[in-house]
Amino acid sequence: MPINIEYRGPADLPEIIPVFPLPGALLLPRGQMPLNIFEPRYLSMVDDSLRDGHRLIGMIQPDIAHSPKNSDRPALFRVGCVGRITQLAESGDGRYLLELTGVSRFKVVKELEVLTAYRQCKVDFFTFVDDFTARMGEDEVDREALLTVLADFLKANNLKVDWEGVESAPNEALVNALAMMSPYGPAEKQAMLEAPDLKTRAEILIAVTEMDLAKKRTSGDPPLQ
Repeated sequence: MPINIEYRGPADLPEIIPVFPLPGALLLPRGQMPLNIFEPRYLSMVDDSLRDGHRLIGMIQPDIAHSPKNSDRPALFRVGCVGRITQLAESGDGRYLLELTGVSRFKVVKELEVLTAYRQCKVDFFTFVDDFTARMGEDEVDREALLTVLADFLKANNLKVDWEGVESAPNEALVNALAMMSPYGPAEKQAMLEAPDLKTRAEILIAVTEMDLAKKRTSGDPPLQ
């Protein structure tokens, strides 16, 4: 398999993938997620992914609300996003520092009984066939509303951003980057992941941010540090 690969559709991806359950982690198509891998089972997962040549890892959130208390194998949400390892470095102390680039969301068909220490699932990508088309639905995004709520969030939390870079970013990159970096909980992250289109994802992000700002104004909570 070539080092650089273009995925044109669901058929280009394997139906069985390793999964990395991580609370609060949101990966979206064409988004970049840095990971610090240090647990032995996930070091093994990365090694096997590189050895097999597909270099794919499925990011998915554990569904704590529907898991046995203190379980080391919590239930999983039904939707995750697979990413390809596009950068990898060894830390020198046994860790991997890698970057995943999102390819497509997937729906879990079933979790497999496997001998590996890490978990593996049979998945379906065909539900999210539009993920393979870059910038799909960009024109439907209310960019003005998104930038307004971003400005309010930055002001309320005494944060700064490269505004020139924000204004020049295409809608897909802007919405997905803000969703991935947002400080919200697993439920909000899952809602943004499962949004049927980019417009809806932006609307969820705007609504959640507006509610968070309103709550802070009412309670007098200090800004994020």
